Amino acid sequence: MPLPSHVKIVEVGPRDGLQNEKQVVPTEIKIELIDRLADAGLKVIEATSFVSPKWVPQMGDNSAVLAGIQRRPGVTYTALTPNLQGFDGAAAAQADEVAIFAAASESFSRKNINCSIAESLKRFEPVVSAASALEIPVRGYVSCVVGCPYEGAIAPEQVASVAQTLFDMGCYEVSLGDTIGVGNPASVQRMIEACARRIPIGKLAGHYHDTYGMAIANIHASLQSGMAVFDASVAGLGGCPYAKGASGNVATEDVVYLLDGLGIETGIDLAKLAAIGDWISSAINRPNGAKAGRALCARTL
Repeated sequence: MPLPSHVKIVEVGPRDGLQNEKQVVPTEIKIELIDRLADAGLKVIEATSFVSPKWVPQMGDNSAVLAGIQRRPGVTYTALTPNLQGFDGAAAAQADEVAIFAAASESFSRKNINCSIAESLKRFEPVVSAASALEIPVRGYVSCVVGCPYEGAIAPEQVASVAQTLFDMGCYEVSLGDTIGVGNPASVQRMIEACARRIPIGKLAGHYHDTYGMAIANIHASLQSGMAVFDASVAGLGGCPYAKGASGNVATEDVVYLLDGLGIETGIDLAKLAAIGDWISSAINRPNGAKAGRALCARTL
């Protein structure tokens, strides 16, 4: 299959990336991060989540973040909403889009959100209904699409079933998350093929963690399968508090470096992006997880 000419990158650093930081990141740093990412050409930015501060204290300033950013025309600012209460908060804060999340693993679902897969999907129906009434797009996430820290390998058909339920419910796009980063090009392609038999490939996205160093290889394999939307996190920020050993998301800088090399358009300024990764890593006192970002910054010193 020919590679796509254009790829959409969903920048998840401000939410999925920062939510696991032990020290609370100041609101003004989050706002500056989002504004700088938009300036670098990111068109979809997951800005925050409307979950209970009891469970994710880092996202307790969700409304303040959305109120403080400089909204740019053509940029979509999204928020994660696990339930109707969260959706109401996101809508009031004028999130352009919301996201809901399910798991392909029963054990992970119970440990992550304290309910079964079926129960979690049922919970999302009123969220999608409320979003539809306000004409707010809904994106779906499926976690543990290749492997689970509790169950091991996950059957591709199980992933496809959950993804189809989200799509049929009204999610315009379904992001397939290798939460613990155990996927390789072969297992990822098998999973995508199972999902693409039920959902158009243009409605699927890849969300790969880099635990075993396979994320970039998995993105290339996904491109070869026809996928053209990927989630990524500046400086490789992130992880998963419920998945022991899971490293951060694939670094946006590394993804853009790959796509630039393949001649695939993203609209993202890689030099600006590398500088942002260097800045945010320093601001929150953690190593920069972007290999391409570190190399590019070293060249400019």
